[in-house]
Amino acid sequence: MTWTKKRLTNLFFFIGIAAVVVMLLTFDVSFIELWDNLCRAGYWLIPIVGVWLFIYALNALAWQCIIRGNSGAEEKPVSFWRIYRLTITGYALNYATPVGGLGGEPYRIMELSKDIGKQHATSSVIFYAMMHFLAHFWLWFTSIFLYLLLVAIGDLPLNVTLEIVFIAIALFCLAAFRVLKQGYRNGVAVRLVRWVGKIPGLRGWSERFYERHAEALHNVDEQIIALHKSDRRAFYTSLLLEYASRILQASEILFMLLLFGVDCGGGVSGIILTYAHSILILSFTSLFANIIGFLPMQLGVQEGGFVISIAALGLSAALGIFVSIICRVREILWIFFGIILMKMGKQ
Repeated sequence: MTWTKKRLTNLFFFIGIAAVVVMLLTFDVSFIELWDNLCRAGYWLIPIVGVWLFIYALNALAWQCIIRGNSGAEEKPVSFWRIYRLTITGYALNYATPVGGLGGEPYRIMELSKDIGKQHATSSVIFYAMMHFLAHFWLWFTSIFLYLLLVAIGDLPLNVTLEIVFIAIALFCLAAFRVLKQGYRNGVAVRLVRWVGKIPGLRGWSERFYERHAEALHNVDEQIIALHKSDRRAFYTSLLLEYASRILQASEILFMLLLFGVDCGGGVSGIILTYAHSILILSFTSLFANIIGFLPMQLGVQEGGFVISIAALGLSAALGIFVSIICRVREILWIFFGIILMKMGKQ
């Protein structure tokens, strides 16, 4: 590893350490209250934290589909465990930086370029990031129909305000589908650099960057376009895996609802109904958090999103606070684990 890359790795490492410290110091509850909530969670913390081993595995498989679908015949395949490690570390850095992706994606490109060509690494990381966003939009879009299904069976209410909100969300998602589709068909790297040039004060930097890297940027876009056109199976498999990871993520909320005795009457049907509620809570909380995603670690936004989403389903605000606190603890643990992985494995 070159001296520059070593310094960048150390920078990412210290960003992760700083994020853990900031998160510990910015809890909206005292450490006594935090400890009480952790004690209440008890052994449930094991499945709450442990389910992310499988969530990240689905993310890694989705990314691996893209890497393999865009590989040249001369390139050696990247092992799943290598991708798995970079997946965990990348998301740890995304949690730690404002506007998720300012840390994780550059780090993934830098590390993956040791295994495959830099342009291939760049296009694969950009394509996967777009896939990750696309899966989020599909979660938000399908959650509307899940809510309406629960309305149809008499489980949840529906009023004019909710109808307006759902229409707005649907239009927002449909617009995003169109934008992402254009990105897959026409590339996104060149457009992104030119878009940055429209930000006040960055026009000169954008023009210089494009002049120096025009060929590489166009090559990255060509690889993105080629993968979307030539390997639809890899595209849809990756999307399905990413969407499945969002559905699986709802299980951590399910565990916390069960801990509070919320099981919608119990039995298999009750657990299924509670899981459906968990998906809705995750969906609308993540929508709220991503809309205001410029805050570092989405401080306060995620907590407010959980409280609002849970209260909207007729559950107590106290439960929303508990869920937000335990999720924040889980984030801290995985950031810590991710930055440890940064110092392990292939250098």
